[in-house]
Amino acid sequence: MRMFARKVFDLYYDGFRSMTVGKTLWIVIAVKLFIIFVVLKVFFFPNFLSSHAEEGQEADFVANELSERL
Repeated sequence: MRMFARKVFDLYYDGFRSMTVGKTLWIVIAVKLFIIFVVLKVFFFPNFLSSHAEEGQEADFVANELSERL
């Protein structure tokens, strides 16, 4: 099993090391993921519960909102 894991690691290591265009594509993917998960969350998805529910009463607020909408 240990030898198999070493062979798999070597396969991926050699593959990523010899990439030229692939490295650029991985950088583009990483930048996109950063923008999606960090920048968009900060600016477009504020913490709604902290502004509408009191400290320690978040669960009650959610339960109340759900029961009103059903």
